[in-house]
Amino acid sequence: QVQLMESGGGWVQPGGSLRLSCVASGSFYGIPVMGWYRQAPGKQREMVAEITNGGTTNYDDSVKGRFTISRNNPQNTVWLQMDGLRPEDTAVYYCKASVRRTPTLNRTNFWGQGTQVTVSS
Repeated sequence: QVQLMESGGGWVQPGGSLRLSCVASGSFYGIPVMGWYRQAPGKQREMVAEITNGGTTNYDDSVKGRFTISRNNPQNTVWLQMDGLRPEDTAVYYCKASVRRTPTLNRTNFWGQGTQVTVSS
């Protein structure tokens, strides 16, 4: 089994910054992709940013230039630095890890429990 532990959410005023962290633990071979998703009330969960174990990143257009995703492979940790936050960024943010549990098995997605980010004045 794989567990994802998130931290770093909270309340911030518009224009402020927050840094989310997610650590993966358990038994697995590797994590090819880690990412952050978010879900606002009444909306579907959407991808915010993803990063491969080789460092390739992908961002939703709404956060490009404001958010930065990074990871440390040996520590199985991914971060999301969020700058220039806007009220529309308010949501529950979820960490996602696409895990390969053995060298030959297909990847399995695991999710964290979510952390609330609220942007308001």
